Amino acid sequence: MPARPLALTVTACVAVIFGVLTVVSGSRALFGGVDMGAVVPFVLWFNFSAGFAYVLAGIGLWRGATWAPALSLGIAVATSAVFVAFLWHVWLGSTWEARTMGAMILRTGIWTAIAAFTLRDKKGI
Repeated sequence: MPARPLALTVTACVAVIFGVLTVVSGSRALFGGVDMGAVVPFVLWFNFSAGFAYVLAGIGLWRGATWAPALSLGIAVATSAVFVAFLWHVWLGSTWEARTMGAMILRTGIWTAIAAFTLRDKKGI
């Protein structure tokens, strides 16, 4: 088995760590009784659920699974769609937290980058 490229190793680790942090923060907000302010429930539930997919994608990338780049793309597309729905929510004048905007920009950017990298570098998987 050929050595995994360093960039792919880093990408896989980022995906897993980001996923674990997402699940932990989402569980605290959903089940821990932590007041998070004006949360947007569909964004919170999506991000919490997506955290598990982040971990799965990271493990798949680490192991060189052929399905991992497609999962990364699916995460990027789904996150972008939820971000658009969130922006619509904001545009309609509904309540929201500034940290949600930042988090959605970060999530969309990270998963777009991971998907672009893994799909471009599929031969390394």
